Amino acid sequence: MHILITGCGGFIGSHLLERLLQRADVTVSGWDHQQTKIEHLLAHERLNLRGADLYACGNEARLREDVAAADAVINLAAICNPSQYNTRPLGVIRSNFTDMLRLADLCAEHGKWLIHVSTSEVYGRTLASYTGDAAYEDPALYELREDSTPFTLGPVQNQRWTYACAKQLMERYVYAHHYEHGMPFSIIRPLNFFGPRMDFIPGFEGEGIPRVLACFLSALLRNEPLQLVDGGHARRVITGIDDAVDAFMLLLDRPEAGQGQVFNIGNPANETTIRDLADTMRRLFAEAVGDPAYRDHPMRTVPGETFYGPGYEDSDRRLPNIDKARDLLGWEPVVPLESVLRETIAYYVEKYWHVAPGKPRTSTTPSSATGTA
Repeated sequence: MHILITGCGGFIGSHLLERLLQRADVTVSGWDHQQTKIEHLLAHERLNLRGADLYACGNEARLREDVAAADAVINLAAICNPSQYNTRPLGVIRSNFTDMLRLADLCAEHGKWLIHVSTSEVYGRTLASYTGDAAYEDPALYELREDSTPFTLGPVQNQRWTYACAKQLMERYVYAHHYEHGMPFSIIRPLNFFGPRMDFIPGFEGEGIPRVLACFLSALLRNEPLQLVDGGHARRVITGIDDAVDAFMLLLDRPEAGQGQVFNIGNPANETTIRDLADTMRRLFAEAVGDPAYRDHPMRTVPGETFYGPGYEDSDRRLPNIDKARDLLGWEPVVPLESVLRETIAYYVEKYWHVAPGKPRTSTTPSSATGTA
C-alpha cells in the first residue's frame, strides 16, 4: 500500500507516520515543510518526504504525480489553532478550505480514496445550549451523531466559527465529488486527540495561544495560574493519540467498510469539564515533578473574549456517538483519561522541566514517572 499524507509533520501526522512505517507493506509520500516532530523518521527508506508547502509555486506537477501513485490520500494539513480563528480568519478559511480544493480535485480526477481529517467543531454548539437543557436530560439534544446531528454555528461576526465553517464546507465539497464523480472518500472527525508532540508550549516552542492542554502545561511549567475560559464549564472528550491512530489503521485495512462514511473518533468515557481537566493536570504534574505543592496550583477564570479576542463563542459540549466506528471498523478506544494525561505530561516535563523558569517549589527533580514518555 502506498499512502500520501499531507500535513505529515504535525502532531497527528507524526504518530500516524510512525505506525505506518512499522508495517513492511506500506510506503509513504509525505508533504510538510515542518519537520521537527518527524526528525527521527526522515531517513526511513520507505518515506519519501516533500519538505515543501503543498501549493507553493512549482509543486503542482509533483503533487499530481504523488496523488496518481497513491492507494489512499490522507489530508491532515490545516490551521487548527483556536487563537487564530478570531485573529487570522482569512488564513484559517484558506488553509482549511480554499487550499484544500485542489487536493480533492486531484483525488477525484484520478479516482483516489481521500481520507479527509475534519473536526468535531463542525457540529458547533449543542441543541441543548439553545433549548436551555442545562442538565442534558435528552441525548438527542447533545449527543453527536455523524449522519443526523445538525451543524449549529454562531452568527457571522463570531469569528470563532471560521475554522468549523471552513472544515464543514470542505466536508461538503468532498462529498459532492463523491456524489458527482464517484470519488471514494472517508471523513474523520477527531475529538481532542492528546499525546506527546501535540501543539506547541508557549514560552518554550513559540508564542501565542495553542489548545487547552498546551496552555495549561505552559502555565504549570512557568509557574503561572491556569486560566479557565468562562470558568472552565465547557465539556470535552479527550482521546489518546494511540487510540486515534488505531482508528486510522483499521480504516486503511477495511476500505470496503469505511469508504463513503463519516466517523466520530473520540472516547466518550473520557469526557471532562475544562475545570476538572485543569485540576487533574495539576495533580498529575505534581506527581511528575515530585512536588505536591502543584496540587494546589492557582487557577483563575478569564472571559473568553479577553483570552481569545473579540468574536469568541464557545461550544458547550462535544460528546460523540461512536457506534459507526465500532460497528464498521471494529474500533474501541481503551486508554483512560488519566493515562493519556500522565503520558503527555511526562513527555513535556522530561523535555522542559530542566529549563522551566518557574520552579520555586519544594523540589526541582522530576520523579521517575517522567520516564514513561
